Amino acid sequence: MIRDVPKSERPRERLMQHGAEALSNQELLALLLGSGTRRESVMDLAGRLIQTFDGLKLLKDATVSELMDVKGIGEAKAVQMRAALEIGRRIKQFPVEETHVVRSPQDAADYMMEEMRHLKQEHFVALYLNTKNAVLHKKTIFIGSLNASLVHPREVFKEALRYSSASLICLHNHPSGIPEPSQEDIDVTKRLQETGRMLGVELLDHVIIGDRRFCSLKEKGYL
Repeated sequence: MIRDVPKSERPRERLMQHGAEALSNQELLALLLGSGTRRESVMDLAGRLIQTFDGLKLLKDATVSELMDVKGIGEAKAVQMRAALEIGRRIKQFPVEETHVVRSPQDAADYMMEEMRHLKQEHFVALYLNTKNAVLHKKTIFIGSLNASLVHPREVFKEALRYSSASLICLHNHPSGIPEPSQEDIDVTKRLQETGRMLGVELLDHVIIGDRRFCSLKEKGYL
């Protein structure tokens, strides 16, 4: 039974520790089912379900009644399974979002200029990139006057690790419209660069956004 399996090897604990992608199809189904029967563990029930529906190939189209034909699958479990499968189907139908590739400071500035040039406060934003320099994720890390003690590398790189980013570009705006770097800007950049080296996530650039103007700290020689 599942209770006889060491806690660290149970599907729920493995998902929490390693993420859903580390689980087998059988383990994922076991989590959806929640429980087995008096004579069968939830893992065994999940395994039999996979055998019945030829792996996941036929399961995606299984009806509630077809699921209930499997011994040990009652109406509640069948409905829950059908709902999960329908959610997966709907997610798959989402249109593929256009990705923005950043190959130069100009690309980064063009991507964020209209969003940032009119802001009345400084916003510190990070763009997280994959190995092809396409933007995976964008996040505003901090709002307020840039300060090396406030823009903490932990907050910047936490998102990089979460999205398995290969690299990142940081940007912030100068409400004055003049994108010349201050000493604080330089200090923040160097601190982030050092952290990125330790974590294996390269800081490609720190771009300062002004009013239709920008400054690349990489082009200035600070990176």
